[in-house]
Amino acid sequence: MNRTAAPFLVIGGLGILAGGFLSAISAAAPSYLASWAVAYLVLVVGFAQLLLGIGQDQLAVRRPSTGLVAAEVLAFNLANVAVLVGSLTSIVVLTWIGAALIVVAMVLFIWAARGGGSRHRWLLYLFRAMIVILLVSAPIGIMLADSRMG
Repeated sequence: MNRTAAPFLVIGGLGILAGGFLSAISAAAPSYLASWAVAYLVLVVGFAQLLLGIGQDQLAVRRPSTGLVAAEVLAFNLANVAVLVGSLTSIVVLTWIGAALIVVAMVLFIWAARGGGSRHRWLLYLFRAMIVILLVSAPIGIMLADSRMG
């Protein structure tokens, strides 16, 4: 694994840990939003970020530039912060800004891992399928969270 995956591995691992801590803290008085935030931290901030970083690292024909990796890290993680803060504070516009940033981040990941070579073609298709799942599930998850806020 090269250094382009490192920020995603670190932040993704911290996201999974944060989800576990939030789950433990909220266990005494569970709520819909706390459960949603735990799932978001573990699945999107954590697991998806790990897969995005590892996938890009293994599939990119050329190593993505430091600037591109920084843009991906910023877009994806600012998106996650906006979605979480917006959802937990009922600031709907912030949540939707986060969703827009997720779209930007996914475009950057697709750009960085374009090509992929014939040797990894099926992994490239899985990588792109995960991106499509994130793109489709982001607005659905936000609408579900927003419906519980109102």
